[in-house]
Amino acid sequence: MSRKTAIVIGAGIAGLATARALGVRGYKVKVIERTQKATGASIRNFGMIWLIGQPDGKLYERALTSRSIWKQICTEAKIWHDEVGSLQVAQSQDEWDVLQEAVALYPHRNYAALNVEQTLQKSPAVRKDNLHGGMYSPNEIIIDPRQAIAAIPGWLTEKFGVEFIWGKAITDIAYPTVFAGKESFEADEIYVCNGADFETLYPEIFSTLPLTKCKLQMMRMNPQPGSSRIGPALCGGLSLIHYSSFKPAASLEKLKKRYEHEYPEHLKYGIHVMVSQNETGELTVGDSHEYGLTPDPFDKSFINDMILEYLKGFTNLNNNAITQSWHGIYPKLTNGETDLILDPEQGVTIINGYGGGGMTLSFAVSEEVISKKYVSFLK
Repeated sequence: MSRKTAIVIGAGIAGLATARALGVRGYKVKVIERTQKATGASIRNFGMIWLIGQPDGKLYERALTSRSIWKQICTEAKIWHDEVGSLQVAQSQDEWDVLQEAVALYPHRNYAALNVEQTLQKSPAVRKDNLHGGMYSPNEIIIDPRQAIAAIPGWLTEKFGVEFIWGKAITDIAYPTVFAGKESFEADEIYVCNGADFETLYPEIFSTLPLTKCKLQMMRMNPQPGSSRIGPALCGGLSLIHYSSFKPAASLEKLKKRYEHEYPEHLKYGIHVMVSQNETGELTVGDSHEYGLTPDPFDKSFINDMILEYLKGFTNLNNNAITQSWHGIYPKLTNGETDLILDPEQGVTIINGYGGGGMTLSFAVSEEVISKKYVSFLK
């Protein structure tokens, strides 16, 4: 049997995950990326493999699968990763109530409800003032997305012979051919992993879908004095109303109403505050969420100020100097779904729509999609 061929358009996390799933099954794969390296949302995030944000069921199972694949890749490709988990901090009784309920709701996730002293022992970066406790999850992995997304193509090439073609924008598809200006490439299967670019390929289809774009603002801080580590990734209380995994908590609605009264501007701009730490000790801090098909190209300094002010409320970082700030843009489904898998024509599949869950879910979703197509091919 001759090897099937595939073209993957896009070298962000969705494209890399798809290339891996194809490579595992023996496909001869080309990945075609419009820029000289990945520069989109896949490198503009916290680097969190974020199981804690996923509700039980399909999404949590996907997160577990992706976590396993991330560990394999990071180990084989010698990519730095830290299985440090996460720590959700409670600065009020109603936040503490929600966290304790979450521990009871998810006994299989091995969450731990920590008192004040235990929380401070878990992370030296947590502020003691107003601290009521914390919830520790051991499941989250931190990577440096800039390092990891840059390293995975080399691993894919070495392990599966995946060919990467950089600096060519695919402007049209007529199966089995894709076109980059006057150049053309052919394959048995074509996968479009184009992130927030709804305008170039199949724009007439994207325009009919419940899709928008989300702009988020983020920052990077220098390492702390003495190269100290913060321990787990840290989250403030506003994250409790951002992630759907906390929705079953009985006390959440009461907490949300207080936030609506006390933090109306934070909620208006979708601000919830988290911090992760990379191998060199740098801290990534964010973020905000603004929606619309044409995101404002100019960042808002007051959003960054609100993020940093809220961060100071639950951390005692000794170095708050900002070295970089940026924004990312990712696709977001408005119907509550967390992935978009479409076949716009024979032999072509669109994989998109992860919202903020691309790093956590992509490997598992691509496994599902490619596995089904491969089984069908074998029949």
